[in-house]
Amino acid sequence: MTTTNEDRVNTPAAPTSAPGRRDRRADDVLAIQRSARKGGTGSVLRWLSGRTGARIRLVGADGAILATGDAEPGDTGTQPPDQGRTGPARRAAHALRSRALGTLTLDEEGVTAVAVTLSGAAADRTAPVLTAVATAPAVEGLALLLADAAPALALCRREERTATRLRRVEIAESRNREAVLHLLMNGHVSTARQIADVLGPVLPDVLRFHVVATPPRIKNPLARRCAEILPEAWVVPCPVYDDHILVLVPADPDAPAAHPSPFATAVTAATDECLVGVSDAVPVRDTAVGYAQAFHALVDARTRTQRWAAFTHRPDPALVTDAVVRRWAGQLLQPLRAHLPQRPQDPDGAELAVTAHAWLAFSSGASSLLKIHRNTLAARLHRIEELLGLDLDRLADQSRLALALRTEAGPATDIGTGPGTGTGPGTGVDAPDVPSLDELLARPAMVDWAQGLLAPLDAAPDAARTVDVWLRHDARLTPTAGELTISVTAVRKRLARAEELLGRSLLRPPSQRHELWLAVRTLDLAEGGGTHPPIHMADGSGRTAGEPC
Repeated sequence: MTTTNEDRVNTPAAPTSAPGRRDRRADDVLAIQRSARKGGTGSVLRWLSGRTGARIRLVGADGAILATGDAEPGDTGTQPPDQGRTGPARRAAHALRSRALGTLTLDEEGVTAVAVTLSGAAADRTAPVLTAVATAPAVEGLALLLADAAPALALCRREERTATRLRRVEIAESRNREAVLHLLMNGHVSTARQIADVLGPVLPDVLRFHVVATPPRIKNPLARRCAEILPEAWVVPCPVYDDHILVLVPADPDAPAAHPSPFATAVTAATDECLVGVSDAVPVRDTAVGYAQAFHALVDARTRTQRWAAFTHRPDPALVTDAVVRRWAGQLLQPLRAHLPQRPQDPDGAELAVTAHAWLAFSSGASSLLKIHRNTLAARLHRIEELLGLDLDRLADQSRLALALRTEAGPATDIGTGPGTGTGPGTGVDAPDVPSLDELLARPAMVDWAQGLLAPLDAAPDAARTVDVWLRHDARLTPTAGELTISVTAVRKRLARAEELLGRSLLRPPSQRHELWLAVRTLDLAEGGGTHPPIHMADGSGRTAGEPC
């Protein structure tokens, strides 16, 4: 039997006074409002379930169960219930829509099902339907209670849908900004500018990269605050580290390197829970250099009362060497750059180079940066090893590849146009012999760079010794601890001390381990030694013997 008039349910089985019913209804309405403010749709449905003892369901236009009132504690109330218990609710919702009614009560086999449209318009067949299924006789005023709850539920669902859309927009914008930064880090400035012009603000020609380290729980609010502090800055939540925010701030190219950063000062004043590393002023094409500088500056920021620090500039090998190193890098990377995939779905040489750069900088975090599976990352690295004849388990070969990629991406300075500067076919001049990396490292400019980089370690012999052993063991902590006969924790503490002295990150990628290996190797060669193994070519399999990372 189906009853379509609301009076049937509203008439109490055990009459009570009219003032008592009005007071109870007012209390129910207030409780519904409190539940809506407390937890939205799920909270209201659970309150209705507890108030009536009925099974509460929210049924969509297609008959799907959108939410329930019988979720377990801690659940959101949006999981579909057991299908065998939803038959009366679905049938009541279907009958309500097919008859274009606002409220309907359905009695069948000792069960009462009440349905109320959420929109309040009887003719709206697309609106969700709120249903209650109870053992007959139903609680007094069940239909009226559902009708009172319907407007609050409609408002909750509208707000939840709006919040979901806003989150999707924020995620899409964050991914777009992340893509622009990824393009900049890989030297695709023109494409990055085209996208940035649509998103805004315009990318600066010269920038100071800022890395803001903050607890993950306040990362998103602080990112929004950063955009408010400096609207013309480019703010990107870091895709690799949950506690980093990346900010590209327009810079004055004529400002000195030690010039204070108003943005860093404002951010640290806004919250006591952040550190800021600041790079030198770099052209937008050198965004990757700026990021590395700002990342390493965080080490100094840990010891500063102002909680931010600028990068202490020391030229790296890619900047203190000349065209000979660029020819060496070009020769090393030529098989990679010339690589054409056999299958359309396989990465080409350019994509493999991007993968190599990301892995050298972020290690296993490269899969998050590149949005690829870790197995895909491993397969690409194996292909790179095959093409270049390297063993990327070895720190020596990692350092070789890192220097080549950085040199190739660096400014093309000191490349003359006279005889002996050609680099291959089509130049009209035979390419000169390319020296080995050991020969390049033995050059006076490299020796000066290495001495300047490692000099701070003289103040802590234990840290210097630990760094030396750590490098010889391919930056692995366990074998380092074994040789030094100390714990892994002690190794970490000594390396942390070395970080403070060098002003560079060692334990967390992007690490300074590649530059340190090159520096130590340079001084070994200058002293006529050879403590650290030379960079070698792998065997025909593309790998050499060695402990896996």
